[in-house]
Amino acid sequence: MPSALTYPGVYIEEIPSGVRTITGVATSITAFIGRTLRGPVDTPVRVQSFAEFTRIFGGLWQPSPLSQAVNHFFRHGGSDALIVRVFNGTVATDTATISLATSSTPLELEAASPGAWGAALQATVDHDTRDTTDALLFNLLIEELDQPGGTTVIASEMFRNVSADPASQRFVDTVLNEQSALVNVRTSGPTDASPTDGTVAAGGTPGDGSPVIDTQVTGDANARTGIFALDDADLFNLLCIPPLGVDSDTPPGGAGASWPDVDPATWAAAASYCQDRRAMVIVDPPAAWTASPSTAIADAETGVNALRGTIGNDDAINAMAYFPRLRMPDPLSENRLASFAPCGAIAGIIARTDVQRGVWKAPAGLAASFSGVQGLTYTMTDAQNGTLNPVGLNCLRSFPVAGHLVWGSRTLAGADLLASEWKYVPVRRLALFLEESLFRGTQWVVFEPNDEPLWAQIRLNIGAFMQTLFRQGAFQGSSAKDAYFVKCDRETTTQNDIDRGVVNIVVGFAPLKPAEFVVIKLQQMAGQIEA
Repeated sequence: MPSALTYPGVYIEEIPSGVRTITGVATSITAFIGRTLRGPVDTPVRVQSFAEFTRIFGGLWQPSPLSQAVNHFFRHGGSDALIVRVFNGTVATDTATISLATSSTPLELEAASPGAWGAALQATVDHDTRDTTDALLFNLLIEELDQPGGTTVIASEMFRNVSADPASQRFVDTVLNEQSALVNVRTSGPTDASPTDGTVAAGGTPGDGSPVIDTQVTGDANARTGIFALDDADLFNLLCIPPLGVDSDTPPGGAGASWPDVDPATWAAAASYCQDRRAMVIVDPPAAWTASPSTAIADAETGVNALRGTIGNDDAINAMAYFPRLRMPDPLSENRLASFAPCGAIAGIIARTDVQRGVWKAPAGLAASFSGVQGLTYTMTDAQNGTLNPVGLNCLRSFPVAGHLVWGSRTLAGADLLASEWKYVPVRRLALFLEESLFRGTQWVVFEPNDEPLWAQIRLNIGAFMQTLFRQGAFQGSSAKDAYFVKCDRETTTQNDIDRGVVNIVVGFAPLKPAEFVVIKLQQMAGQIEA
């Protein structure tokens, strides 16, 4: 009611409708973890184009399979990625520095991230400021050249009227650390003198580090490194861990050894983490599965069963594996054909399918075609496909006219023997989408009076969200009654629950399952026999 009724007349009061719209979350934000040329370390950075990835992380780089995977992701329809750079080196010694001389101790700058790229930085100081009588003011130009000692500037930042005085609003430490994408302040200069005029090139011998190893990818939960750096990200739906090294790298086993694929224990850690974050990990096939063409199918079958055993059936519902690898032109090798792990392209196809059809549509079939792929590392027959599909390994196939397609949509728990309710990728991804959307869309319920009016509001809001999805074709059934239900009443929430501050909501849905096997029955029509 109005606060006080003091005079005769009409009073207006706004009454809450109780409708709180639940918005569906994104479904195809893809996280990539691995080695890059440059960029923040163990920090998830959102990029929405390959040009943005190039600007922040240096673009395509031969020792970085991740850079190729991100390129494939955007080429195949992806639009939103999180990049976590893992660095195998010593950040302090592998970061270039610039020493700006003053009348006493120098002002020490450092490249914004470790890597040899920082050796091409240079800084220029002048005192043509807004107040030339203020000796603490100066202008600072930071430039990145095409190579150390080069003359071509590929990026620059100009900071005018910065000050050596910590009390100034334009204190150089604050300005650079908050605004510069190229440098940070490593050691502050004196507070009573600004740097002298001139241009100073970066010093030191920064390195790009060594190829990353599995323990750096799995990371540390307390330090938030590796996959746990994604704790700082609000949401991601797919996780890609491209191969850790390339043939030109020296593998951990030393000269003569082959570079190992991602260790099964790493996939297990990733699947477990995705279980906690309501996401799915895309598992790449090891190169060893196709090392011997005569035994490739048997090796793949044995390998995927062993991988599932390492991951565990519980976490396998949040993993999906694809076989074989892709043969594509390599832009870094004069477009000669090379083999690439498919995770980035698969994630892009999933993102494209989500936009075109919805998360409930299997990202497979004639519409799930690859772009720029000229072949596969193994071409299989229908019979061989029939060997791998029942064990939960999604096959990539080549067909006349149709081209190269994703021809499977099972989770790693999709082996027929397991009879899992999460056998199919679209069913599992739809469930994760509903869980995350309802989790975020019902936060308003916390601390509300736990009684029938609240339960009615819950049923109204969740029911409206589910009805919208039903109309979009997300569920089975010809009517809403057949497609979903929302229960929140005395039956789900007892008096004991109320006393403990608990409200129970039960939401059920009838998922659409892909038509994996199409059976056409043919019969000859016998000619009519006249009696």
